[in-house]
Amino acid sequence: MKKILVTTAALCLLFSTAAFAEAERGYINSTASANKELAPDTVEISIAVVTSDTKSMQKATLQNKELSDRLYNAMKSMIMPSNGDYVKTSDFSAQPVYTYSGSKRNFDKYEVSNRIIVHTKSIDKAGDIIDKAISLGATNIDNLNFTLSSYEKECDGLLTTATQKTKARADILAKAAGTAITGIKSINASCNTSGISQRVMYNMMAKSAVADSEAAMGGTPIETGVIKLYANVNASYFVK
Repeated sequence: MKKILVTTAALCLLFSTAAFAEAERGYINSTASANKELAPDTVEISIAVVTSDTKSMQKATLQNKELSDRLYNAMKSMIMPSNGDYVKTSDFSAQPVYTYSGSKRNFDKYEVSNRIIVHTKSIDKAGDIIDKAISLGATNIDNLNFTLSSYEKECDGLLTTATQKTKARADILAKAAGTAITGIKSINASCNTSGISQRVMYNMMAKSAVADSEAAMGGTPIETGVIKLYANVNASYFVK
């Protein structure tokens, strides 16, 4: 029993000494970043059809279904599913709407809303899609979100570049201090994007103004801009 206790104490001392030695090892911190600007290749367009009726929820729903079906069919004919494009429902609601006069609640109407998302890589068709949706009775088109389908691949490349920079800088610092890198202690990395989101702000109240604008300009103009990617790496390297 005594021999076992001594051996256990010796092992604890050995582990403590190793942990202390690890904590006392010298290291160098190095931080670097890399960035890139790229043209987006995918757009998501949010389109809504809102209908109402003062007497019947059923009538409001049937009217909404008729308009939505036409919209779905038209949107599907303008995209390329083989290229990853799709049309999906993002939100649907059917509810009574009330107005308030003081503390009194008054029924106003039944309202049905069906919101869809058009996801397509045919960015050049964004303006045509918006124009078509408006002509078919869309009541709200309030957001365009431009993205990059190769986001992961581009981020991996930028993270590799930033990591190589941290190593190069750590090597310079170590050499200047008369030592050398022996291994890596820790590394933290992140990649972010400044994805582009545009507010279109179309609704039924502005429909005539939009129509006049389209006639003058030959369609809704869409500028995609660029997406900025940022990669940041913070690393610690052991030195001897």
